[in-house]
Amino acid sequence: MPLTSEPKLITGNANKPLAQAIARRMSLHRGVNVGLVDTRVERFNDGEIFVEVFENVRGEDMFIIQSTSNPANDNLMELLIMADALRRSSASRVTAVLPYFGYARQDRRTKARTPITAKMVANMLVGTGIERVLTMDLHAAQIQGFFDIPVDNLYASPVFALDIKTQFKDQMDSLMVVSPDVGGVARARELAKRVNAPLAIVDKRREKPGEVAEMTVIGDVTGKTCLIVDDICDTAGTLCKAAEILLENGAAEVHSYISHGVMSGPAVERVTNSVMKSLVITDSIQPTEEIKKAKNIRIVPTAPIFAQAILNIWNGTSVSSLFEADTLGPIYDGMYQG
Repeated sequence: MPLTSEPKLITGNANKPLAQAIARRMSLHRGVNVGLVDTRVERFNDGEIFVEVFENVRGEDMFIIQSTSNPANDNLMELLIMADALRRSSASRVTAVLPYFGYARQDRRTKARTPITAKMVANMLVGTGIERVLTMDLHAAQIQGFFDIPVDNLYASPVFALDIKTQFKDQMDSLMVVSPDVGGVARARELAKRVNAPLAIVDKRREKPGEVAEMTVIGDVTGKTCLIVDDICDTAGTLCKAAEILLENGAAEVHSYISHGVMSGPAVERVTNSVMKSLVITDSIQPTEEIKKAKNIRIVPTAPIFAQAILNIWNGTSVSSLFEADTLGPIYDGMYQG
């Protein structure tokens, strides 16, 4: 049973449009207004972050919606300070909703004397009194084990599958799902299974971080409509290079589905000028105006799935049910007719 009459949402500055969209979706589901708690999140002259909550949250089930995207440190500190403010205000439970979990790429020691920062961030979140985490497409599944609290990891692949069945309904027989590296095969296989398509892999070898020395395509992509699937697009160098290699190996056209559009530095320009027909990202990270204006970048919403997941957590019902197309389809309100 729910702890309180209605779930309460609060957000920092990381992705306010997504938080507002989630609140609107929840209002539609509940039939009552679910707004964002009135809050002041600002910075002092020296850069220190200050949070003040203007509403009574005593005994409330609180959900903090905050991606820890660029600027990662500022957004992470906002999240931690909001959580502390809520705990000190006697909130019944605090859940961190992290559409994008920053520092997730530092999930293991790749060489001597390096940190496992994802674990450190997990400790910080738990230490501030956060009792549950809701996120999407963690870079590595084992990050869930870094927490000693429940972690619900949603997947973008069911949403992408709905989009693919709509956008490529006349090309379903020629689709080929492609993993841009060996480490992402499990993610690509999951989507390939949902759209009933074969799987190929682009094997890449790096000389040093950010630079790809050699790429080899494993699988026959001749005449195929290739869909590259990955969790993060940062500078887009590897992604654009993979698209070129696929076309060189006979692919008819290349599209990409990426869960989190970090899009740092020259990423948008690279994608715009690349051979990719389209790049599809979610709004887990607030898209810049440059991304919105790019002719071959499209954004799919995550508010419907996050709104339903929050309601399921609040109600004490299953979150994993959202992994199924039969459950997810109605949530997207006919946006995708497969």
